[in-house]
Amino acid sequence: MVKTLLAAVLLATLGGCGSGTLSASSLPAWLIGAGDIAICGSLPASESMAVRTAALIDANPGTSVFTLGDNAYVNGTIEEYRTCYGPSWGRFQSRTYPAPGNHEYNTSGADGYFTYFGDRAGPSRQGYYSFDIGSWHIVSLNSNIDAVRGSAQEKWLRADLAAHHGQRCTMAFWHHPVFSSSSVHGNDPKMLEIWQTLQSYGADLVLSGHDHDYERFAPQDADGTPNPQRGIREFVIGTGGASPYLFGTPKPNSEYRLENTFGVIRFELREGSYEWEFIPSTPSGLWDSGHALCND
Repeated sequence: MVKTLLAAVLLATLGGCGSGTLSASSLPAWLIGAGDIAICGSLPASESMAVRTAALIDANPGTSVFTLGDNAYVNGTIEEYRTCYGPSWGRFQSRTYPAPGNHEYNTSGADGYFTYFGDRAGPSRQGYYSFDIGSWHIVSLNSNIDAVRGSAQEKWLRADLAAHHGQRCTMAFWHHPVFSSSSVHGNDPKMLEIWQTLQSYGADLVLSGHDHDYERFAPQDADGTPNPQRGIREFVIGTGGASPYLFGTPKPNSEYRLENTFGVIRFELREGSYEWEFIPSTPSGLWDSGHALCND
C-alpha cells in the first residue's frame, strides 16, 4: 500500500490538465471517482452521502479524480456547487477531471459547472477535453450536447484520437450511459456514434453515471454484440451520493450489478492493462474488482 500511494503521489506531481504525456508513463497511474454526487437540501452538507464517498478519495492521496456529471443537485448552480459539492468533493478540485450531467444544464449553459471548475472543465465551455495519465489517453466528453457523427464534438474526438494513435490504452467518460440495466433510465443512445468513433480507434473503457447504481459490462460493440478482442468495456458508476436506483431486467453483456449502494471506483492504469476496484462507502458493502488487457 505504501508503495502504491507513493507512486500515485509521484504521478499526481508529474501530471496536470491538458494533453501532455507524463514522463513517468511506464509507471502505473491511478484514477478514482463516480458520478451523481452532492444533493443539496436533504441533509446538512457535512452529513451528506457525498461526504462519505469523499472520505474514500481521502484514503487515496494524490490520486487523480474524475466526476461523471450531476455533481451538484438539483440545478448545478454555482451556489449549489459551493455549498453542497464544495464541502465534500470540492477539496479535490485541483486534481479533478470533471464531466457535466443533465442537472448542470438546468442552469443556462451549465454556467455553475463551468464557473466552478474553470479551466479544468476544458476550453471554451464546450465540455469536452482530453488529458494523459501515465501511458493512458483519457477523454472527457459532453453527453448533453450534439454528439452525432459529424458534429463538432465528434469531429474533435476523431482528431484527438488520431493525434494520440500511438498510445495503446484509451478511456473515455461522460454522463449518460449507452448501456444500463437500471429501471429508471436504462440504455441511452445519445453517445452511440461517439462509442463507434472510440471503438474505431481501439478505445478500451467508457465510464458513465446518470443511473444511480453500479454496473459493469463485458466488452461489446455499439450494437451490443459481445466483442472480447476489440469491444469497449463500460462501467456505470452513479454512486457518488445521490439516492440509489433499482435495476430492471439485466441488459445483455451485463456482468456485475450493485444497487442501493454508494461508493467510488478506482482504476490502476498500467502500460497495456488496467485493474478496477469498486469501493463501497460502508465496510459491509459489496466490492467489485478485476483486471484486463487493453485492446491490441
